[in-house]
Amino acid sequence: MRIRVYARELRLVDDCATIEIMFKKMEERGPRVVAAEPYGPAAAITRRAADRLRAGHLWVYRSDVESLVPPLGATEIAGGSLVTVMDSRGIPLGSGIYSSASQIAVRMVAAEATVTRPAYLESVRERVVAALALRDDLAPESMANDACRLIFSEADGLPGIIVDRYNDLVIVQLLTQGTAQDDVRAALTEVLRERLPAATIWERPDAKVRELEQLALPSPGPLHSGDGDGEPPRLTTTFTINDLRFHFDAGSGQKTGAFLDQRLNYAAAAGYARGATLDVCTYQGGFAIHMAQRCRQVTGVDASRGALEVADRNLALNPGVAAVQWIEADAFELLREYEAAGEQYDTIVLDPPAFAKSKRAAEGAMRGYKELNLRAMKMLQPGGTLITCSCSHHVGLPEFTEVVQAAATDAGRRVQLLEVRGAAPDHPAVLTLPETSYLKCLICRVG
Repeated sequence: MRIRVYARELRLVDDCATIEIMFKKMEERGPRVVAAEPYGPAAAITRRAADRLRAGHLWVYRSDVESLVPPLGATEIAGGSLVTVMDSRGIPLGSGIYSSASQIAVRMVAAEATVTRPAYLESVRERVVAALALRDDLAPESMANDACRLIFSEADGLPGIIVDRYNDLVIVQLLTQGTAQDDVRAALTEVLRERLPAATIWERPDAKVRELEQLALPSPGPLHSGDGDGEPPRLTTTFTINDLRFHFDAGSGQKTGAFLDQRLNYAAAAGYARGATLDVCTYQGGFAIHMAQRCRQVTGVDASRGALEVADRNLALNPGVAAVQWIEADAFELLREYEAAGEQYDTIVLDPPAFAKSKRAAEGAMRGYKELNLRAMKMLQPGGTLITCSCSHHVGLPEFTEVVQAAATDAGRRVQLLEVRGAAPDHPAVLTLPETSYLKCLICRVG
């Protein structure tokens, strides 16, 4: 049966009697609106947004919400609520978690309408089990690798949930009003404790997201301690990727602490690197230390002194690799100086932070990417290797490739594209959600 409701009747109203009368009139017409309690909460969205969801996208932007129906007896939809999403005709498209603050107003969690909170929590448990099983296949624990992303938000059917493992520490991020809830924490921790009983589990909020989503701070202390009785819970550890060891501190650093998405790109870069090598925006030394296994001279550059101090500690954990010179500097300023001074390298890595954190910032980001790549190409010896990355999901692979191409034209260099790479497979992408294909890594030979 097709379920219809007229868009003019899906305005946000604060009179519960009016809502009830409205739905009774609809029932008298024949088709009935299905809503959760039983007259909401629900969101009616534009045709454009409905078409996106039907094509497999999983986000509803605030600008695409035409009207909201609060639950019976309420005047608004509480942030974090499960809502039924429908098109402007009242045809249900599924259920999602609602944010009263984010520009992503709804993140879809089910194809069925009117999903209850208990049903949602059960699906969280099931999807966490499935995500962990997938990592057993994609990134099995070994002596060479004991760190990976265990849960990758929408890619694992768990919007707003990120979980990373660093050896015996597991770091959780709950990034939406619907997931930063005690019941979600409990369901998530239950499965993680069962699968990884020896691990200590910490929730680490993202400060910027917490502000945007208007989230309260989580309770202090770990969600689960894998340490023995009487021992303080661990905040630091060392983890291994590609047979190299790195420090991890749950109380500092970017993201959940390290860039696990680059794991296989680090190894690929080491395979191409040779001679004098420059790693720009090295952060904690991931590319530099990998390339130092086979290069005679490696320089790592970053604007953060704290990151470079960790990079140096990471280098000390791997005595078999060559020394690395660390330079604290702004990437743009340093490359201008080096190019003007005629510095030359055999290998250059560019791995800057996300320049485009919004669609509006994309144009400026493209200028930044072009400048970095142009200067790097001018500094490479003939036959040198450029490994250039972008983690801005607002800049797609075609646009990023085009800007590298434009840099090659302006530099007057013949550039061969050897490999197009993305995130490691424990960061799977959803084909119908382009935003999950955020990491681009081009490996080029510069003639």
